Amino acid sequence: MSPEPAHGKLLILTAPSGAGKTTIVRHLLRTFGELAFSVSATTRPPRPGEVDGVDYHFLSNREFLDRVAAGAFVEYEEVYPGRFYGTLHEEVQRIRKQGRTVVFDIEVKGATNIKEYYPEDSLAIFVAPPSEDVLFQRLRDRSTEDDESLRVRIARAGEELAYANRFDRVLVNDDLDTALAEAELIARDFLRD
Repeated sequence: MSPEPAHGKLLILTAPSGAGKTTIVRHLLRTFGELAFSVSATTRPPRPGEVDGVDYHFLSNREFLDRVAAGAFVEYEEVYPGRFYGTLHEEVQRIRKQGRTVVFDIEVKGATNIKEYYPEDSLAIFVAPPSEDVLFQRLRDRSTEDDESLRVRIARAGEELAYANRFDRVLVNDDLDTALAEAELIARDFLRD
């Protein structure tokens, strides 16, 4: 399936878990009214406070795989064993048809795939931690995972750090206020083009 006619742009933010991309995405959405969040689909269960259709489209594994077979995804990945994440074509089309810029908060392989699918209309930003040690400590401090899940997440985060050079920009999140200000400058320049 080829990309739909261009209307809005695509701003892709990616990072290993714990690098701060979600905080940055939320800040950009509050700052720029022309941005709209692309709600990903996932097979993981909702965390406390998450709302279906707002935070994610929560699907069963069967529903997700049926949509894969139907070609409903721009991209998808089995990020963790039995846990799928993906971007639905209908979600991207809905936002672009409004003439708004689609904002993605997405894992690195998915971000790579979206950038390849929309090379002309997108800007991909890799949010990097100041170091691996800081990233791993942030993951431990979140206390959202059991020991095994945390071990898997840390291993994956280590692998994802190697992807940084595949993106248009790298934004180091050492000091949050500085990272937010830099993200605003990057987004403003992209939206002006």
